[in-house]
Amino acid sequence: MTSSIAAGRDFLGRQFERNKARLGHARQHLFDRDALVQAGQTPYDIIHRDGPVSLRYYPPLTDSEIELADGSVLPVAKTVQRTPLVIVPPLAVNMLVYDLFPERSLVRYLRARGFELYLVDWGTPTRAQDRLDLSSYFADLLPEALERVRAHSGKRKLSLHGWSFGGLFSLCHAATAGADIANLVLVGAPVDYHDNGVLGERYKTLSRHAGWVRRYTGLTAHRLPAALLRSPGRLNALVFKLTSPMTAVKSYASLVANLHDEHYVSSHATNAAFLDGMVAYPGGVVQDFIDYLWIDNVLGQGQLPMKRADADLSDVAAPILNITGRHDVIVTTACSQAMLRHVSSRDVTCRTLKGGHVGIVSSETAMTETWREIADWLIARD
Repeated sequence: MTSSIAAGRDFLGRQFERNKARLGHARQHLFDRDALVQAGQTPYDIIHRDGPVSLRYYPPLTDSEIELADGSVLPVAKTVQRTPLVIVPPLAVNMLVYDLFPERSLVRYLRARGFELYLVDWGTPTRAQDRLDLSSYFADLLPEALERVRAHSGKRKLSLHGWSFGGLFSLCHAATAGADIANLVLVGAPVDYHDNGVLGERYKTLSRHAGWVRRYTGLTAHRLPAALLRSPGRLNALVFKLTSPMTAVKSYASLVANLHDEHYVSSHATNAAFLDGMVAYPGGVVQDFIDYLWIDNVLGQGQLPMKRADADLSDVAAPILNITGRHDVIVTTACSQAMLRHVSSRDVTCRTLKGGHVGIVSSETAMTETWREIADWLIARD
């Protein structure tokens, strides 16, 4: 009898402490989430600024080894790869995706593998930047940043890592850059918008209707004020989550079920900091989305999404590593690998790995498969 009372008292005590922890973590998640976020801990230097755009340099790690999320330990390379690597992000996302957790950080991993590492941060465009279009990024801002990398590193040839629209920027820039681009790592990079699964069918339907509107009214997205088409960061975050609504619902359901677990709550807050912290698309970029990519599908035809282009995708000759996600509904494998119909590159490697659009760049699976593949592929060509 006494032991049963003691066991009951212990159970109630554990439940009290569990519920106390749940309430404390819920309060912190709601009102002080930044304190839970583990992202952005890898040190870097800003070596160039131009308006909202900045260029980061990640100096050598001071540790002799780094611990990875799967429990393994990676020795930090003592030799530096000859060709600097520049990460070219997409628009709208914040840079936390590349440095989510100390043990699951792409920039930390690549630095440990011996790469002189740079990252172009597009920043947060204000309404003053609504005039910026796609070519402003791949034909103006990116070349300027890469020249700063060359001046800083003393190396002319550079390798580019582009995820999503960062892959589009890298591919389009390589068409105009000649031999200065040594290698292209393109992860979930869109090319043929009309061969893109369910989204592709919607774009084709839009293209048919827009063609009718153009013929009878002359109206295009580029005839509208760019400021009118600006897409705010909160809208971009919502649209991104709606591409997989059940995933978002399950994520918050799991958070509620695990509010007692401080590590789980911190991990959820860290991932949410990336997903909820998306920034705006300038209006000029959205004009190009609509007219060049969704309606005219110019990249799918091997052309660059810009006025009066002097180059096309056939001018891309750099070695390419094309990585896509088996469960990516935003950029399907067919959409991305359509670049192979147009580029002149003789050294092309294609990999389709487990994961969705974000998973192939930042998940634990990406760490064990995608990151290692990228580093090994680049080192073999250095």
